[in-house]
Amino acid sequence: MNGYIRAPEVRVVAPDGEQIGVKKLAEALWLAEQLGLDLVEVAPNANPPVCRLMDYGKYKYEQSVRDREARKKQSRTQVKEIRMKVRIGQHDFDISRRRAEEFLADGDKVKVTIRFRGREQERPEFGLELLERLVEALGDKAVVEQAPAMEGRNMTMVLAPAKKPASGREERQETPSPEEGE
Repeated sequence: MNGYIRAPEVRVVAPDGEQIGVKKLAEALWLAEQLGLDLVEVAPNANPPVCRLMDYGKYKYEQSVRDREARKKQSRTQVKEIRMKVRIGQHDFDISRRRAEEFLADGDKVKVTIRFRGREQERPEFGLELLERLVEALGDKAVVEQAPAMEGRNMTMVLAPAKKPASGREERQETPSPEEGE
């Protein structure tokens, strides 16, 4: 039993969902014992309370399997960080751009941080130009989720992967195959 049933009578439901009827609690417990099942209270606020005959251990196991499958299908987006300096060489910029493309292709968000040192802090527009150059280089692969903003000595911007119109995999699922159409 799941909890304590205080009512003298309960409505009993069979394992296949068919209603057995209103029985005395002792009779419902005896029936569950004879069938080798558990008497589980599913609607305690109903009048009389509703109890179901089921294998509770099997039910809990199947529920945990369903939960595990649901967790597998979830996608968790991570925020990856790329750090650059204002005075960055073209090769280093290309490497940072390529890394950002890889992160975005994996479905992760990218936080781009530019560090300002010494007198570089007096010219934040250089950092802004660098971030705009990166967004332009990424093209339609990224969307600016958080605009560039100064935070102390750093300027940060968050990029998210661009939504693709419809990938080939989704199209295949939506269109029925010739076998299904017949």
